Amino acid sequence: MSQQSTATPESQLIEQRLKKLERIRDMGVDPYPYRFERSHTMDALREDFDRLAEEGDEVSVCGRLVVTRGHGKAAFADLRDGSGRFQIYVKLDVVGERLFDLWRLLDIGDFVGVMGPLFLTRTGEMTVEVRQLDLLSKAIRPLPVPKEEMRDGERVVHDAFADVELRYRRRYVDLALNPDVQDVFRKRTAIVSAIRRFLDEKAFLEVETPALQPLYGGAAARPFVTHHNALDMPLFLRISDELYLKRLIVGGFDRVYEICKDFRNEGIDRTHNPEFTLLELYQAYADYGDMMAIAEELVSSVAKEVTGSFTITYQGEEVDLTPPWRRLSMQEGIAQSAHIDISQASEDDLRAVCDRYEVDLEPGATRGKMIDEIFDAAVAPTLIQPTFVTDYPVDMSPLAKRHRDTEGLTERFEPFVCGAEIGNAFSELNDPIDQRDRFDQQAALREGGDSEAHVMDEDYVRAMEYGMPPTGGLGIGIDRLVMLLTDSASIRDVILFPQMRPEEGVDTPADAVEI
Repeated sequence: MSQQSTATPESQLIEQRLKKLERIRDMGVDPYPYRFERSHTMDALREDFDRLAEEGDEVSVCGRLVVTRGHGKAAFADLRDGSGRFQIYVKLDVVGERLFDLWRLLDIGDFVGVMGPLFLTRTGEMTVEVRQLDLLSKAIRPLPVPKEEMRDGERVVHDAFADVELRYRRRYVDLALNPDVQDVFRKRTAIVSAIRRFLDEKAFLEVETPALQPLYGGAAARPFVTHHNALDMPLFLRISDELYLKRLIVGGFDRVYEICKDFRNEGIDRTHNPEFTLLELYQAYADYGDMMAIAEELVSSVAKEVTGSFTITYQGEEVDLTPPWRRLSMQEGIAQSAHIDISQASEDDLRAVCDRYEVDLEPGATRGKMIDEIFDAAVAPTLIQPTFVTDYPVDMSPLAKRHRDTEGLTERFEPFVCGAEIGNAFSELNDPIDQRDRFDQQAALREGGDSEAHVMDEDYVRAMEYGMPPTGGLGIGIDRLVMLLTDSASIRDVILFPQMRPEEGVDTPADAVEI
């Protein structure tokens, strides 16, 4: 009795493709050549089709083979490059037996280059009649190709590559199969470029600050820790670039910005990824009112440039980003939604409200932490249209200037859209004595068990002691802004390679060190 095969369908297909690869090599064809001379992208070919077809010019195009139709001595197929897809027609009588034998050994997913003239099919489809065929890369592993059909002149896709876990983990497959995913990341690039243009035109200087830092700071977050062997010292991946950028304000740069990767050792959810992209900008002689004007102008102008309108739709909600945006103090928002005056409430009162909203507080949660949790539970979900939430308590904002009119508050705001915070901004604290006191208070919180409390940064205080002018600072989460402007439900939809749990069966490198 023969032993039953345990080969998977995928492994069987891989074996078939390996046999085809061997036959291709036996034909004297290099399945992985060095280059191909392309005359047009697919989009350019489509735009200039009438002239090229009329003049009878031969074109050369290349891309991934995504669909084949037909058998026997002729076949239609679609090639797709980074700009789009285009139909080709391969016929035995035209290409000859050798190239048609090569054609029969091709599979969906292979990269192919073709040359030939253009023509319109009887159904009006723009097509390349193949005269020359080159295999550019033989795909060994099969793509999970969806089934397609033409229905009333429209391409209908069945069984698309929709497994979310696999799409994030194997983004290269997701991009290869889903042009709409490519569109999201093209828009992401356009958004970042538009931000740079906006700030450059306002005389902000783009700078770079350290990603590896001897001290981490600028936010309330837990860091990733590593070790520098040559210096024999611990280093931290930055959680923010704020303190370095403000050192530059001390040094005499009046307007600076950075678009950088930050890293926070925290959980993963719809709006959080441990590695994320942040814009931070600082302007001397400005305050948080100036930062509000910049924030609403920046976001609305970028939206207009990338989407064509100040009005967008996000997850079914129509949102008008036209300035000016609504202003709402944190105290007013909580009073309206949670029916409590946080300026008068005791810690027991705040804890009772947290219990009402079923907030899971950590032991020893501070007053500021409880207020923050109440706001997130009661107020944030109601903020659909763009809103600046202003004037946060001092103990929630160790780097913000005290409010000029109201004791116990700071001049800080966060912009909210569709229930999510997309940024943070201050009238920056520039009093070195007050800053040292705030750091000391944060140190006490750390000793009490708050792992996200800010660390003391003596050099930053020293820099401030040399004199820092009045300054406004603004941070905007690039990933969340891209989510908003591409109608993406999860932050992992707008990060090319989001952080994932280890894949089952894939080992950690033997030399990996746990810190």
